[in-house]
Amino acid sequence: MRLRFSRRECLAGGVALAALGAEATAESSLHGVDNGATLIGARDRAGIELSGDWAYSVDPYRDGLNGFHGASAGLGHRRFDDIDVDAYTRAHPNALFEYDMARAARARLPSAWMGHAPELRRYVGLMWYQRTFTVEGPVRGRAFIHVEGANYRTVVYVNGARVGGHEGGFTPFACEATTHLRTGENQITLAVDSEPSPETIPPPVTDWENYGGVTRPLRVVLTPETFIDDAWARLTRDGALAFSMRLNGPRARGRRVRARIPALGVTVRGRTGEDGCWHAETPAPPELRRWSPQSPTLYQVVFETTDDALSFRVGFRTVETRGEDILLNGEPIFLRGICLHEEEIGEAPVRNMTPEAAERLLRIAKDDLHCNFVRLAHYPHTETTVRLADEIGLMVWSEIPVYWRIDWESAETLTTARRMLAENIQRDRNRAAIILWSVGNETPLSEARNSFMQTLVADARRLDDSRLITAALLTNRTEEHGRPLITIDDPLAQSLDVLGVNTYNGWYSDDALSALPSIAWRSRLGKPMVFSEFGADALAGFHDPDLMRKFSEEFQADYYRQTLAMSESIGFLRGLSPWILKDFRSPRRQHPIYQEGWNRKGLISQTGVRKQAFAVLSEHYRQRANG
Repeated sequence: MRLRFSRRECLAGGVALAALGAEATAESSLHGVDNGATLIGARDRAGIELSGDWAYSVDPYRDGLNGFHGASAGLGHRRFDDIDVDAYTRAHPNALFEYDMARAARARLPSAWMGHAPELRRYVGLMWYQRTFTVEGPVRGRAFIHVEGANYRTVVYVNGARVGGHEGGFTPFACEATTHLRTGENQITLAVDSEPSPETIPPPVTDWENYGGVTRPLRVVLTPETFIDDAWARLTRDGALAFSMRLNGPRARGRRVRARIPALGVTVRGRTGEDGCWHAETPAPPELRRWSPQSPTLYQVVFETTDDALSFRVGFRTVETRGEDILLNGEPIFLRGICLHEEEIGEAPVRNMTPEAAERLLRIAKDDLHCNFVRLAHYPHTETTVRLADEIGLMVWSEIPVYWRIDWESAETLTTARRMLAENIQRDRNRAAIILWSVGNETPLSEARNSFMQTLVADARRLDDSRLITAALLTNRTEEHGRPLITIDDPLAQSLDVLGVNTYNGWYSDDALSALPSIAWRSRLGKPMVFSEFGADALAGFHDPDLMRKFSEEFQADYYRQTLAMSESIGFLRGLSPWILKDFRSPRRQHPIYQEGWNRKGLISQTGVRKQAFAVLSEHYRQRANG
């Protein structure tokens, strides 16, 4: 199957590439990407909650989509059919059904399916989910099925009809269901396929758990016939408040619109253009308080048309570079950070990042480690986490899973990456906490890779000119004057604002820890660098103070001391985000004593036990914060 992609404009005001849409050529395919709405602020709209109890059915051979000769699935196999299987077989005793979703096992969503039953711990493939919901009276306006995240490919059916699909496990999508809903009981079915391929993003080989399933909230979202599909408020670097809006619907052109910040007495009015977009700027009032980690001030911003309104809590701040410095609100900053995976603390995480689970991790970072910054790796994290970072005052690095060995030659893979980037940026542009968009991590050099990544950088700049662009780059290690020299020579670096570098000298190399401070670093680019990762594994509770073997808490703690000492001598280093706050699941990591399927580079264990290195980093950051 091939997809046909088209380019369309996003918001006015210099933002060009909004989203890449597509039509599937086969209804049974899981590869269709045909969501047609951004639905910014979907959480805050009227609607019907769909999180909760769902029936599920495993389908490893994708029998619910295709017969074994390749034809479309027939009656008795299509799990999305709007049919009562038991009633049908009573009326037609000769009918053969090999599923019955109404009597299938049940689980609560959101949750990765590994938590549904022990036998699903290692399952990779297709899973069907189904439930019913009630619509009270006829739908006035429009209705969308909005899913905040399902890994990896998803097709949505309402009352037996396919209403949309999506590829990507970490960005939201919306499928319009207006004409398929009925008064009373409705059936919704999701086909979620987690199997990766060399063309997917991320690729099959990663260093984290796949977590197949519906891992973020989902709901029916109700809107007017013409609604505010995208809206964005920010502070420009020249001190103006900028507002952009895009309408979706038959009356999007020439509509009266306005944006307000009631607490500041700001109101800006105008009309949408032929494309349904509107953009305006006004000088920021002197009483505006800028957002920062020390003072995470948020203002209620209201976007309105004659029959629709959206409201956001928005912080206003500027972020830019000057030479080798990163400036927040015009002042140089040092990023005291830590990396996070989207995985809750506990023995059996299922990537259900509730507000309580997200806040627990962010509070440890801010209050106990003295962080002002988090790197949300290696994919867009849930909106819950980003909203909390806004509220409590943590700057954020947000990235898409362009990771390691993806297919740089594939036009379809590039299209998927561009759409993921657009979806990530559109969802979170109103979050002041995000200061860095990252377009990739540790991607091997080639001409095809360079072209691929340059396209993503250009897209990010068109979509958002108010933030900085980065990526975790590869480096070159040589010897000079008898000491190691690490040079940033990745050709992508020329296009970035901030250079991200992952360094594991002393862990993935045989360098003695005591030699790490003597390693020299060189960049001729005149740009700030962030150590986007560094770390060493340690099993909480394993001590070896005499031999200082790897995987001991003592080794990890000394690794941190020596790496931090090395960092102090790098004149263009402007931030740190060590790898990682918490031990996390990784099927790559299989040492039977120390790992057992967990990456142990966390400063705390999977259950929250603090290792010795936690205190080392906490004290380093405390001194820097007071510095």
